[in-house]
Amino acid sequence: MSRVPRFLWLPAALAWLLVAVPIVGLVVRVDLSNFFSLVTSEAALSALWLSLKTGLATMVLCLLFGGPLAVVLARSQLPGLPFIRSVVLLPLVLPPVVGGLTLLFLLGRTGPIGGPLYDNFGITIPFSTTAVVLAQTFVAMPFLVVSLEGSLRTAGERYEAVAATLGASPLTTLRRVTIPVVLPGLVSGSVLAFARALGEFGATITFAGSLQGTTRTLPLLIYLQSQDDIDGAVAMSLVLVVIAIVVILVTRTRDVR
Repeated sequence: MSRVPRFLWLPAALAWLLVAVPIVGLVVRVDLSNFFSLVTSEAALSALWLSLKTGLATMVLCLLFGGPLAVVLARSQLPGLPFIRSVVLLPLVLPPVVGGLTLLFLLGRTGPIGGPLYDNFGITIPFSTTAVVLAQTFVAMPFLVVSLEGSLRTAGERYEAVAATLGASPLTTLRRVTIPVVLPGLVSGSVLAFARALGEFGATITFAGSLQGTTRTLPLLIYLQSQDDIDGAVAMSLVLVVIAIVVILVTRTRDVR
């Protein structure tokens, strides 16, 4: 028997419809007769491959750097942790285009880091595939950090304390105790970071531009096609929606288990 108060069902249904109905509208608008040719065009396949490739690279970077950051936030007693955490969460509330501008000003040819890189080594980061990965990492990192930090806090420190009393070093405890305990949260955060990277638009187009085969990811292609090829834009949008639904289902299934 449901314990949900009856008066909540109507607003809950309306909230669900607010999200679901536009997706249904997108499906209805798809040109099924040309769908396959639209999603297998050279531009579409190039953008899809680039999105998958950069999304995976972004996920790896989030794991390598966001994972340790989540452990520090959840387990350390550093002063100023609330401030550090608020900075980590900034990309969740900032418009992505602002993130793209900050990266451009930092890593561009006149930036404090990009300038010396270009002057001394001839390295240019903006408007390259590397720029796509950095832009996606900027916006996706908080998803992994928040998910993993939440898992760490939920798990508590009792198992780690037992391991310490048995003589395990901090590294051994992390490898043999902490990571296995929070593995579902780590996987969920990684998948969410990958999904966010796939859908990134604002920071990417600002910092990396839109060069086919180099920086034009699937969201950028959809935006460009919406100007003069609406059928192609709708078809590629549906592909992105399907990928996102699969990613969310996988993540939520793991969370429920």
